[in-house]
Amino acid sequence: MAKRSAGILVYRRGAGDWEVFLVHPGGPYWRNRDVGAWSIPKGEVGAGEDPQAAARRELAEETGFHAAPSLLSLAAVRQPGGKTVLAWAAEGDLDAAAIVSNTFAMEWPPRSGRLESFPEVDRAGWFTLHEARQKILAGQVPLIEQLERLLGPAR
Repeated sequence: MAKRSAGILVYRRGAGDWEVFLVHPGGPYWRNRDVGAWSIPKGEVGAGEDPQAAARRELAEETGFHAAPSLLSLAAVRQPGGKTVLAWAAEGDLDAAAIVSNTFAMEWPPRSGRLESFPEVDRAGWFTLHEARQKILAGQVPLIEQLERLLGPAR
């Protein structure tokens, strides 16, 4: 069975356009990447876990924030690597500068035998829908497009 991730695309009404909240992956491999590297807060759905509960858990683990009770369902997208992303949208106004992320350990530098700890998410930001299409991983662009169709103009 292909791996599944679940996440929440948080949005708000910006000055003239909708904005979405995206996160940047932590760790040394992503440090210098920007365009095409950002994501919605998401993570793997555990065996037998409710996908919406997994999406809420991942938002909290990666940012320290909790989503509003009411979520809009978005159609699942399949990323180039084969993983399916199940997503919901929630209106909110999170403070991107105040995220608190869980961490992961990996051998760094490679073949050094040393384990280093890195934040799963090293930063977050608000982006207009146009900016988000550039920043987000290519396989998640359809989530931005779906949200835009659901919300219509921000004015």
